[in-house]
Amino acid sequence: QVQLVESGGGLVQAGGSLRLSCAASGRTFSSYSMGWFRQAPGKEREFVATITWGGNNAYYADSVKGRFTISRDNAKNTVYLQMNGLKPEDTAVYYCAADLHRAFGSISYFSKTSTYDDWGQGTQVTVSS
Repeated sequence: QVQLVESGGGLVQAGGSLRLSCAASGRTFSSYSMGWFRQAPGKEREFVATITWGGNNAYYADSVKGRFTISRDNAKNTVYLQMNGLKPEDTAVYYCAADLHRAFGSISYFSKTSTYDDWGQGTQVTVSS
């Protein structure tokens, strides 16, 4: 089991930026594919972005493409989500998640919540208009 702790959420005006971080436990972080999801009140948890365990591929939801960037630092066991051009509709609790299976897949695989084995507790992002 991997412990995941998100940080970096907060309140920001529309058009602003935030960087979320997710620190992971474990000695094999480089072998995990890491995803970010979000959940707004009354809505289902939805995919935001994934970076694969090899670090060679990143996938994004259409709603954030061109505004958000996912990256990882394996030396720090941390994955980041840089969010620029924030919109009120980005308001949600953001969760990071770990896929421990060293799988190869497309966005259709990595965008499913069932793909991931462990989840963080979430960090609130609120974008005011």
